[in-house]
Amino acid sequence: MNGIKNSRGHLDTRAFNVVNIILNNVLKSLKMKILTKRIFAFLLIIVMLGACTEDFEEVNNDPNRPKEITPGVVLEQLQYRMLTASLTRARSFTHNLMQVDAPRSSTNGGGVHRYIITPGEPLWETFYLLFNDLEDIISIAEDLEEDNYKAIALVYKAWAYSILTDLYGDIPYSEATKAIDGNFSPSFDTQKDIYIDLLNNLELANSLFDESKALTFQGDLLYDANQASGGRNEGIVKWKKFGNSLRLRLLLRISKRDGEVPVSEQINAILSSPTNYPVFESNADEAILRFPGTFPYFNPYFNARTLEWRDGTYFTHYFLDSLNAVEDPRREVWVRPIEENGELIYRGIESGYLVTTEYNVGANSSYRDELKTDPKLGIMMTYAELEFIKAELAIKGFATGGTAKAHYDAGITASMVQWEADMPNDFLQRDGVAFNESASEDAQLEQIIQQKYYAYVFVDYQAWFEKRRTGYPVLPRGTGILPESNFPSRVPYPTYLQSLNPKGLQEAVSRIGGDNSDIKVWWDK
Repeated sequence: MNGIKNSRGHLDTRAFNVVNIILNNVLKSLKMKILTKRIFAFLLIIVMLGACTEDFEEVNNDPNRPKEITPGVVLEQLQYRMLTASLTRARSFTHNLMQVDAPRSSTNGGGVHRYIITPGEPLWETFYLLFNDLEDIISIAEDLEEDNYKAIALVYKAWAYSILTDLYGDIPYSEATKAIDGNFSPSFDTQKDIYIDLLNNLELANSLFDESKALTFQGDLLYDANQASGGRNEGIVKWKKFGNSLRLRLLLRISKRDGEVPVSEQINAILSSPTNYPVFESNADEAILRFPGTFPYFNPYFNARTLEWRDGTYFTHYFLDSLNAVEDPRREVWVRPIEENGELIYRGIESGYLVTTEYNVGANSSYRDELKTDPKLGIMMTYAELEFIKAELAIKGFATGGTAKAHYDAGITASMVQWEADMPNDFLQRDGVAFNESASEDAQLEQIIQQKYYAYVFVDYQAWFEKRRTGYPVLPRGTGILPESNFPSRVPYPTYLQSLNPKGLQEAVSRIGGDNSDIKVWWDK
């Protein structure tokens, strides 16, 4: 057996096992008259294995694969998977619920557009799997003293967990990634405690970002903060702006709970110190992962079937009629027109229609084919949203550095730039667009949220969250929506938790007052 020793002179058990299996198969299956020939072949195999297993470990190292786990290796895949998961839910859930689009046919009486919300959302499974990767980045970054990676992970953690808790209310948080310690039934944290910790994490991230350093192990698809030039890492500067802009989003989201959490105090701290707390200043800063269009980082709609893409859903009357009334140039980016009497028009359908209704194929407007490969769809947070946040804060008396109208106009303009739409010079003065500074605070808020609604196209669940927080936009009620069906305030928990984590689930359900879509989350009560 000398021929199957490894490079250290010890018997190579892997090779020996292979030889043993081959020998047994030969003896069992072959007739004696050819045994001599097979034994000869078997001896050749032994020789070959001896040659192949010499320096086995060295030969089988792939020089193109990383030899150790670094925060960069984990970050790259994490970014893409988190973003594509949120993007697909924007179209399949939020667009349906918020009357951006509606299915061509819906005869079973259900459907999100009829306010029938089934338990669970795919984002629960996807995000909770990826939260382990987030904690790995934080842990590895701490060991390596790579603060920029830790800060980036904290921003992602705040972004992702805020979406989940706004979907459900109380969710597993502090114990969510403790399975490695044997905790397979994590407790559900209160939404208040989750928000407090997320805001603290964003504060910490702001202090950790080091603009003078590159990302040692690379991996950043969002801002390409992999290199520094002239002693300054522009990507890290943008990450810092994203973290603070996201913090303003979350603070505004829980503004009804000011006092329980120092919301106004934190907002004022950010607004009054742009040097310490920089936020988005232009479209160049916004958090949009622009899909490279190379394997494996494609726009997730890349392979969408043409029939489903064009005729599975149509834009609604509500979404299109307002755009048509003001001739909004974003129509040409989002919407595929139809031809009628030799003229190209943009036509929508009713949302929440009767089950007997079925719209004809090709008779209404749907998504443009170009969106399937558009690299701009990887949206997490935009400059337009930040300006609309400031517009709302301005009408509430915060010192934002501008008037509500100035921020409102900047938000619309930023959305046009984001989508590369050619905005007419008079667009901001048109009826239905022009900001009415003499209107009541509530009327001004309605105008701001209406435009924010359009700026939220393809942004996870944010338009729904804002509708719950403000009551705007005011959506028409479809004729097919049952009287007992209310506009949803949350998603019920996944049903499998009843068997996987019954104790934690029951405690959460008892605390929030039930488990249906009518239950309001903490910040909405």
